Amino acid sequence: MVKRIIISGGGTGGHIFPAIAIANALKRLAPDTELLFVGANGRMEMEKVPAAGYQIIGLDIQGIDRSSVWKNIGLPFKLLGSILKSNKILKDFKPHAVVGVGGYASGPLLVAARKAGIPYLIQEQNSFAGITNKRLGGKAAKVCVAFEGMDRYFPKDKIMLTGNPIRPESVQIEGKREEAFNHFRLDPAKKTILLTGGSLGARTLNQAMQAGFQQLSAQGIQLIWQCGNYYYESLKGIQAVGIRIYPFLQHMDLAYAAADVIISRAGAGTIAELCVVGKPVILVPSPNVAEDHQTKNALALAEKEAAIMVRDSEAVEKLIENVISMLSDEKKSAKLSENIKKLALVNADEVIAKEVLKLADKEHI
Repeated sequence: MVKRIIISGGGTGGHIFPAIAIANALKRLAPDTELLFVGANGRMEMEKVPAAGYQIIGLDIQGIDRSSVWKNIGLPFKLLGSILKSNKILKDFKPHAVVGVGGYASGPLLVAARKAGIPYLIQEQNSFAGITNKRLGGKAAKVCVAFEGMDRYFPKDKIMLTGNPIRPESVQIEGKREEAFNHFRLDPAKKTILLTGGSLGARTLNQAMQAGFQQLSAQGIQLIWQCGNYYYESLKGIQAVGIRIYPFLQHMDLAYAAADVIISRAGAGTIAELCVVGKPVILVPSPNVAEDHQTKNALALAEKEAAIMVRDSEAVEKLIENVISMLSDEKKSAKLSENIKKLALVNADEVIAKEVLKLADKEHI
């Protein structure tokens, strides 16, 4: 029997990438599976999902705007309209199972699926569950999580620790060290830092590095600095020995392979990759995210001595000091590397996909 699966959610890359990874795994495991995505109009999934080769339908839905009460006046009407449209999508597509990855569009579709008696699975990427997932987790058939202790938010008997789907091509670093240093035109005999603020960049990380790159260069420490497209024009003129600045890194595998220490934000997808890479990490969680979930992600690692956490408000003052200290303390670096590797969960995409296919096998229509 051909399985029909809907994957709903999006809004950010942290939701969209796992959704596409699960879809790809479903097609590998069961090539005749029919897949449909449901996203939010105007959000990045409406571009990224078709680019990955999948059909998507958009809902006219938005999140709560905490900066202005007036901007939320139309939200109840949009929510009702999105639930009604979700009912029609379910009626037309007749899915055997639904997957919710979080984000604006996930809520209405899962509400409609619950009312229609269609089993659904939730994939929660963060150590602090999002509002949509928390509210709908109680009726989920399964909740796939990436961190321990998630029974604070979901029924314990429904939780499955799977990890987050990762980009396999980004973490395949074995045997690439020489290639990496040739690519970045750096000296393999010198200590090297990778700083990545994601594709958009991170202002605080850039400010901290602006304040300290000369100190690094003076000590013979090299830097691969991914600053983000928005900040590149103002930073590209920086000249110092061993400093390489990029708006975006096309070859994350080579950047990871070259690094002795990695400085990063604490998004769930990034952390999943860092655990597999297994290098010493300093996490500077972004404070500008829902429910401050990046801080909770970072603390989940810091409490296991699997990473060092520096708060965003202290980064300009303390980040350089911390990274130099880590590079000079081989014992501490080795311990951090050993501990973060223990947290790696591989093949999350296929593990989750298999659970989805199990749900789809259950007759309910």
